[in-house]
Amino acid sequence: MEESDFEGTLVLEKLAEIGKVDAFFEAIDVDDFGKAKSLMMRASVSDETIEMVLKKMRDAD
Repeated sequence: MEESDFEGTLVLEKLAEIGKVDAFFEAIDVDDFGKAKSLMMRASVSDETIEMVLKKMRDAD
């Protein structure tokens, strides 16, 4: 997946389906990469998308 193809809204929609949007944002706020990854996995986000989100988290620091 190219970064230009990344659509963060889809990640949030999947997290909303399992009621974990707030927990995901809390994980991002404290740079808890493990928790963010775990939540995305529970929401059935693709591995490729998870890696893109984690990269964006690292790049934001």
